[in-house]
Amino acid sequence: QVQLVESGGGVVEAGGSLTLSCAFSGVDFNSYNMGWFRQAPGLEREFVAGIEWHSQGYYGNFVNDRFTDDRENAKNTVSLQMNNLKVEDTGVYYCAAVGWTRGVVLRASDDYDYWGQGTQVTVST
Repeated sequence: QVQLVESGGGVVEAGGSLTLSCAFSGVDFNSYNMGWFRQAPGLEREFVAGIEWHSQGYYGNFVNDRFTDDRENAKNTVSLQMNNLKVEDTGVYYCAAVGWTRGVVLRASDDYDYWGQGTQVTVST
């Protein structure tokens, strides 16, 4: 029903920036809440950002205003702009989707039904 493909990962020095993109293929993109998660080896999947149909995202506590989650609904695309990256930001970043629910903040991986394959982000010193 839904396919998600992340892109934009890579290697960046600490303090640098990356922008990740998530391409959504399916029906009624505007009817899905979208999320970003990340996972480092041996750790649980961690919430990064979420967004509803509008362009205002919400973020994990560690973000501290460094990231911006946005969506271009006409292009079925969600972006995650990451600035001032830290070594501890290293991990595989996943795009996720779930049928839209109004007024609910979705921060748990179990809240989402669809997942991309992930894109690797490596932050070096």
